[in-house]
Amino acid sequence: MAIFPRTGTGTPASRPVALRLPFLRHLGPNWYATVMGTAVVATAGAALPVGVPGLRAGCVVVWALSAALLAVVLTARAGHWLLHRDQARAHLMDPAVAPFHGCLSMALLAVGAGTLVVGRDVIGHPAAVAVDAVLFTAGTVTGLAAAVAIPYLMVVRHRPAPGTASPVWLLPLVAPMVSAAVGPLLVPELPTGQGREALLLACYAMFGLSLLATLVVVPLVFARLVHQGPLPLALTPTMFLVLGPLGQSTTAVNQLADVAPGAVAAPYASAFGAFAVLYGVPVMGFALLWLALSAALVVRAMRRGMGFTMTWWGFTFPVGTCVTGAAGLARHTGLDAFTWLAVALYALLVTAWAVAGVRTLSGLFSGVLLAGPRPLRPVTVRTA
Repeated sequence: MAIFPRTGTGTPASRPVALRLPFLRHLGPNWYATVMGTAVVATAGAALPVGVPGLRAGCVVVWALSAALLAVVLTARAGHWLLHRDQARAHLMDPAVAPFHGCLSMALLAVGAGTLVVGRDVIGHPAAVAVDAVLFTAGTVTGLAAAVAIPYLMVVRHRPAPGTASPVWLLPLVAPMVSAAVGPLLVPELPTGQGREALLLACYAMFGLSLLATLVVVPLVFARLVHQGPLPLALTPTMFLVLGPLGQSTTAVNQLADVAPGAVAAPYASAFGAFAVLYGVPVMGFALLWLALSAALVVRAMRRGMGFTMTWWGFTFPVGTCVTGAAGLARHTGLDAFTWLAVALYALLVTAWAVAGVRTLSGLFSGVLLAGPRPLRPVTVRTA
C-alpha cells in the first residue's frame, strides 16, 4: 500500500502539503554540525589532563544530549530526503552546500567516540563498545564516500570559479581524519594480532589521506583570502574550520601512539610515540597562528554587523579537536604549558557552544533557521 496518494507523477512535489512537512525542505546537512559541536564538548572535557569536580558528570549529560541530537537530525534528514528529494538533489549540486555532507560522517564518529569515552558510565562498557563499533563503521564508510564523491562533483558538476575556494571545502576531506583520531579507541578492544594491527594501520592510512588532501586545499583558501579579501560576513566563522584537520591530526597521532605498543612490534611502537611529538608540536603551533588570524577576522566581521547563522557552529568542533590535540601533547611531553593550553581552549569551546546553542534554539523557535531563502524584492525602474 502506498504511503502517499499518487497524483500525476507521484513525485514529492505532488504530495499533499500537510504530508510534505515544509519545515524540513530547507533542513540541510549543515545541521549535523550541531551534533558534532555538542559531542566534542563531552569528549574534550573527558580528555582534559586536569581534575575538575563535576566535569565528568557534566560530560555525560552533554554526551546524552549529543546522542539525542543525532537521533533527531538523522530522522529529520531522512524525512528531507523522503519528502523533498528535489531539494536534497539540489543541495548535492550546490557547491556551497554539498561539502556539508561530510558532516554526517563526523557526527556519527563524534557520538560513537563519546559513547565509549563517557557514555560507558551510563550504559556499561560492553554496550558502549558495541555502539561505538557500529557508529565508527558507519561514519568511516560515509566519510570515505564523501571524501571521494564531493570532490568528484566539484570537478564534474560544480566547477567553482577561480578564487572562490572556501574553508567549507575541507569538510568532506577531514572526515577520514576524525576516523583516524577516534579509531584508536577500538584498537584495545580487538584480540591481539592481525586485527589490532590492521585497524591501527588503517587509521594511519586515513590520517595520511586526509592530511595530504588538506595540504592541497588550505593553500587555495589562503590564496583566495590574499587575492580576494576577507570572506563574506556570514562565512567568516568558517575560517575556524581549518583548525579541524590541524587539531584532529594532532589528536590522531597522539591517540595512535597510545595504543601502538599493544598492536605493533616494539621498534615501530616507540617510533609512533616520537612521531606524535615531532608532528604534533609544530602543527599545534600553526593551529594557534590560524586561530589568532581567524579570531581577528571574526572580530572585524562582528564590527561590520555579522549576524548569527549556522556557520557559528564552526566555532565548536574545530576548537574541540585542538583541545584533544593539546591534551595528547600534554600526556606525551609532560609539559604543563600544553595542559593549560588545553584548559584555555576548552573554556573557549564551552563558551562558543553555549552561544551557538542558545542562538540556534532562538532561531528554531522563531522559524528563521528553517525558512527558505528570501525572495528578491522586485526593482522598480523609474523612467523620466
